[in-house]
Amino acid sequence: MPEFSHLPHMGKRMIKTSIAVFFCMLIYRILGYQGGTMPVEAAITAIICMQPFISDSRTFAFNRISGTLVGAFWGMLFLLLMFRFPVLGKHHVILYVFMAVGVLISVYSSVALRIPDASGLAAIVFMCIVARYPDIEDPILEVARRFLGVMIGTSVAIVVNVVRLPREKNEDTVFFVRGKDLTPNRFAQVPAGVLFHMNRLHEDGAKICIVLEHAPALFTMQMSSCQLSVPLIVMDGAAIFDISKNRYISVTNIEREKSEWIRKFFAERQIGFFSYAVINNRTCVYHSGEMNELEIEILKRLQRSPYRSYLNGEEQNDHEVVYYKVIEQEEELKKLQSELEPLLREQGLRSVLRDQASSPGISGLYIYSAEATVENARTLLMELLQVSFGMELKPMNIFSRSERYSEREASMVLRRLMHAYEPLIFKKYFRKGN
Repeated sequence: MPEFSHLPHMGKRMIKTSIAVFFCMLIYRILGYQGGTMPVEAAITAIICMQPFISDSRTFAFNRISGTLVGAFWGMLFLLLMFRFPVLGKHHVILYVFMAVGVLISVYSSVALRIPDASGLAAIVFMCIVARYPDIEDPILEVARRFLGVMIGTSVAIVVNVVRLPREKNEDTVFFVRGKDLTPNRFAQVPAGVLFHMNRLHEDGAKICIVLEHAPALFTMQMSSCQLSVPLIVMDGAAIFDISKNRYISVTNIEREKSEWIRKFFAERQIGFFSYAVINNRTCVYHSGEMNELEIEILKRLQRSPYRSYLNGEEQNDHEVVYYKVIEQEEELKKLQSELEPLLREQGLRSVLRDQASSPGISGLYIYSAEATVENARTLLMELLQVSFGMELKPMNIFSRSERYSEREASMVLRRLMHAYEPLIFKKYFRKGN
């Protein structure tokens, strides 16, 4: 069975392009023109003119029509010149030089007329007109036909592109998006395009939950200009944080006796560790045991950071801990995790091994309660949201298919999110179960 989930998304530009081609062919059929290259050239023009977005349809139409006029004008002059001096077209090399010069003049004229966006189409129109030389009987009629074909293709592309395809908004869906799919790491700047699209979706009514691996401090700074109507799932699912009210809604702590077991395990092996606790809606970080040079360096960095005002000393308090973290070379932590795994399962705990973005070659081993998972947090959040919004809601994951961040994957996640929130109406008939 093939994995259809890995196929690329069929975007609206693809669909609109195919619709434009259909109408070009249909118009020529209605006009009584069958066969030949004219309908095809109109369709090709429509394909080229189709753009993913139109911010100003008037400017778009003006550029396309003016480009057609410029190309048609120089194409007509080329044909008249060739018919007036047929000797110029006797040698193919000379003919091709004139065609190349015609393309140059068409592009230059567009730029000189301050319509640079129309320069490409002007060159295409020029070539469409002169391509059939010398198999042309009437230059004026040929230009008129080609001009008509290009105008049909251009006009159809403009109309199809401007007309909004029928869509439906999935306002009863909560979309879960991982923070690591939107930005390289928690220290990196969130791209402006991500913030723009997230805010647009929010204003349009989309319910989006960002799922984070870490505490929310850095991310709330990264996304300070982003509006979200749904709380965050943070700390690998151990907590739910309301970014609008700056408070934790739910926290799944490690039970005290299990915390004592973890501290004893680390103490016996002389392993230093960090512990994270939520106190009065603040994430407090403590350190226990002897600190190696790497941990000292990281702790100093945390204390200097304006994003981490929640650091509260190095002594372990009696507060319940959300998770424990050990920082070490990756190979050392893999050995430690291998030794810990069976013991953690017995204690009702789980571990996560993850690279440290701020320290290449260094990893962190995170220990949570077995109940602290993204799935459990999502279930709880959905229950809370259904009460809050007063409606039946359904969850949908919009995750990257790659575990490594890339701008391309981030763009794909945003596109999938936008199309999932506002899909074409006819697509609902192809959904599973319909």
